[in-house]
Amino acid sequence: MEMLKDKRIILGVSGSIAAYKAVDMASKLTQAGALVDVVMTEGALEFVTPLSFRSVTHRLVLIKLFDADSELSLEHVALAERVDAVVVAPATANLMAKVANGLADDLLTCILLAVQAPVIVAPAMDGHMYDNPATQENLSKLRARGFILVGPVHGRLASGLVGMGRLAEVDEIIATIKQALGRKGDLAGRRIVVTAGGTREPIDPVRHIGNRSSGKMGYAVAEAARDRGGEVVLVTSPTSLPDPVGMRVVKAETALEMRGEVLKAVAKADVLLMASAVADYRPKEASDTKIKKNAETITLTLVRTPDILSEVQGDLVKVGFAAESDNLVENAQKKLKEKHLDLIVANDVTAAGSGFASDTNQVVLIERMGKVEQLPLMPKGEVAHRILDRVAMLLSKRA
Repeated sequence: MEMLKDKRIILGVSGSIAAYKAVDMASKLTQAGALVDVVMTEGALEFVTPLSFRSVTHRLVLIKLFDADSELSLEHVALAERVDAVVVAPATANLMAKVANGLADDLLTCILLAVQAPVIVAPAMDGHMYDNPATQENLSKLRARGFILVGPVHGRLASGLVGMGRLAEVDEIIATIKQALGRKGDLAGRRIVVTAGGTREPIDPVRHIGNRSSGKMGYAVAEAARDRGGEVVLVTSPTSLPDPVGMRVVKAETALEMRGEVLKAVAKADVLLMASAVADYRPKEASDTKIKKNAETITLTLVRTPDILSEVQGDLVKVGFAAESDNLVENAQKKLKEKHLDLIVANDVTAAGSGFASDTNQVVLIERMGKVEQLPLMPKGEVAHRILDRVAMLLSKRA
């Protein structure tokens, strides 16, 4: 499931030096299958040309409210009515001031007054302009009217100052668009807890026992659940991945820490998807100081860590993940029964394209009632949606 495929999106671009980043956004949205209509203000023309957008979207670029060469420019109300979302990036202080006060003197502001679809606004401006009370008041007005604000972020600005005012990253804005589009999805109103990454069990302040989990599968599941309307809590061990937007992210380094965070998070949850690779053993004692390399060998005494999935009780859908190297289905079915799961997702980590840190996965879905489905190799984002298709069905049956 691709949340952006065939979605009609208006990308509004106003007169900021960050306007060049909107070209990258238009390209990424188009590559994801969205139908992107770009609406530029006169100020935006000072920074980037319509040809740049037309080259990546292969669609008309609209500028003037009264343009004899464009039928659509006179149909701003109809244009606003047939879109799935509007995103304004970058949004200047001037543009936001006009919209906050109900002014509509160009095509973009007319659309923003007429649109009923979700509106995502990504501000970009000088730090002093952003901090100005007038700007802050206008931002508050937009939030109160249901506009979704992304950023700005702290960083170096065009003026040379360092402060708040930089346009949010393109990927963060696109993730927010997906979340807005999925707010009425099949997981809307559901509380979803997802775990990700591999826990680290300390040996001393420098070393730890760990595993090769990258966290990519868990993060993909969390993002897919968010895009389908879920209220997501991601409990993650350390990874190299950026925190996903639109969800609560909880950090847990060890198995014991993850156990504590999961048990708290599932208290009001509808679903638990345990995609993390939790260490089965930890050192019985961790040294307070670095162990010196004096002896030829050292001995570590390991003790079992808690089985988090088995401890979770309550009326919620429980989904486990089984990373195996042999007897895939048999081992997964055993875990399914032992941990009292509703669904288990099994993959052979030795198979090409299904190993740790890869962007693809080939999994087998096994339900409690015995149904077994082998999925083909596909991107982890698609795997995540196939898993959530099953979760949505299980929730529906319980309802």
